[in-house]
Amino acid sequence: MTTTRRPAPTLDDARRLDARDPLAGFGARFHPVPPGALFLNGSSLGRLPVATPGVLDETVGGHWGDRLADARTQWLDLPQRMGDRIADAVLGARPGEVVMSDCTSVNLYKLAVAALRARPGRRTVVADDDNFPTDRYVLSGVAADAGGELRTVHTDPDLGLDLEVLREALDETVAVVCLSLVSPRSGALLDMAAVNKAVHAAGALMLWDLSHAVGAVPIALEATGADLAVGSTYKHLLAGPGAPALLYVRRSLQAETTQPVQGWFGHREQLSMLPDYDPDPTIRRFLTGSPPVLSIVAAGPGLDLLTEAGMDRVRAKSVALTGFLQALADEVLVPVGFRLAGPPDPSLRGAHVTYEHRAARELVPLFADANVFVDYSVPDRVRVAPVPLSTRFTDVYEAVQRMRRVVDAWERGAG
Repeated sequence: MTTTRRPAPTLDDARRLDARDPLAGFGARFHPVPPGALFLNGSSLGRLPVATPGVLDETVGGHWGDRLADARTQWLDLPQRMGDRIADAVLGARPGEVVMSDCTSVNLYKLAVAALRARPGRRTVVADDDNFPTDRYVLSGVAADAGGELRTVHTDPDLGLDLEVLREALDETVAVVCLSLVSPRSGALLDMAAVNKAVHAAGALMLWDLSHAVGAVPIALEATGADLAVGSTYKHLLAGPGAPALLYVRRSLQAETTQPVQGWFGHREQLSMLPDYDPDPTIRRFLTGSPPVLSIVAAGPGLDLLTEAGMDRVRAKSVALTGFLQALADEVLVPVGFRLAGPPDPSLRGAHVTYEHRAARELVPLFADANVFVDYSVPDRVRVAPVPLSTRFTDVYEAVQRMRRVVDAWERGAG
């Protein structure tokens, strides 16, 4: 049986999609990109909301500047307050289960140690070989310190982790499994509920890295029975460069988990200056030191935008954008050496779509010279991440055309 191949999307198709886009108005609520620039790299750093500088000015001038040291009292619970906002807007979690603190790697260390402590007698940590390298570095050190091992399972670099492969790696020695919900490289999206169920059946705890998922796909931590999670906030949450990460602990686990970096912000009586450490009974026990106030405050405007848009609409447009890009790339980029290096179904990916090309490392800077901003991923991948709140379908159309012109020119030069 033969199938009829659909024609490549046209510029008119892109214009029609833009005209009926319910999120079209959000583009004006971001700081403008340089003239002619096409930004399709939202999985590396989110764009600046126009409201963010004003929020920071108020905090710097109105709070720090005018109130001086007295302003400190309103910041003591800032990690929890912003954590509650993140929980409600994009995580499907409850109040009192999320804090915004430290960086993703530090939070991962805290929770991996906590998980091992909560599963005495088990010393194996499981991760996959396509997880972000820093995650594997941290987990390797945690396992070694516990006298255990890091067990690495193989993931298909294009299609993601097979659940049966994970199940085969689980036994009575496993304390914690750590995976990225969305693959940083291929964009493959895991089934959170199915993974949680498999890990729990083995008696282990599940630790999610949500860095490429939070703000990009709807997440339901409570409904899927998730245990622990960390995640970057400066990508799809638009919190800004180096913004503190999120840390999630299911409420029923908080009393039985303790973290290794004990500091005064995690103390039950923080301001009493007692000589011995007594962990707070709530999510605060996972805090350590003074919060980076300006960076946490800067997360607010991005959350405002995502809350107003709604994650279901954000996800729907993301799937449409990457599907449109894929259909166009099939006709424009695949004939010049590009190969889709991710799941072919847009609903099985996060917010980015990845292509393999033998000269990816060389081409990505050339794309930037043509004002198309995408990302390079080892060993030979081009990662494209259109941002639902600020990318138009006509932007995607023009970006693919420019990329093709760059490749044609490169091939002429290489030949």
